[in-house]
Amino acid sequence: MQARRLFTSGYNCSQSVFLAYADVFGVDRDMAAAMVAPLGGGMGRLREVCGAVSAAFMLSGLKYSAADPTDKAAKTRCYTVVQELAARFKEQNGSIICRDLLGLGGGADTPEPSDRTVAYYKRRPCADYVEIAARIVGTKLNEE
Repeated sequence: MQARRLFTSGYNCSQSVFLAYADVFGVDRDMAAAMVAPLGGGMGRLREVCGAVSAAFMLSGLKYSAADPTDKAAKTRCYTVVQELAARFKEQNGSIICRDLLGLGGGADTPEPSDRTVAYYKRRPCADYVEIAARIVGTKLNEE
């Protein structure tokens, strides 16, 4: 899957999911990579909401736009989709929280990203989570 390949080539979790679908929405790849980069590691390695899940939410916002601040129905639709995506991911993985998914203790991690080594990929299931999030959002984007 493209999102997994992007992740194993060095992109973070949020970039990998978002870039897998950027072309569908005509979003420039460099802009997309820059825009979602801070979401990696559960929001800048704070280990909060998984970056792959956050990117799925952002992609859903492109399809189910709530750009008009007065359009309550659009906001409701957008939030409904986000909650649906979160539920699907949580059902498969037990959580949408990075630290829970990775079995880490509480609190933020250092801001320095981990080196992408063979050992990193063996101990971190992030590539799997990236693939799952990309599949879930892809399924949703194709429903309507």
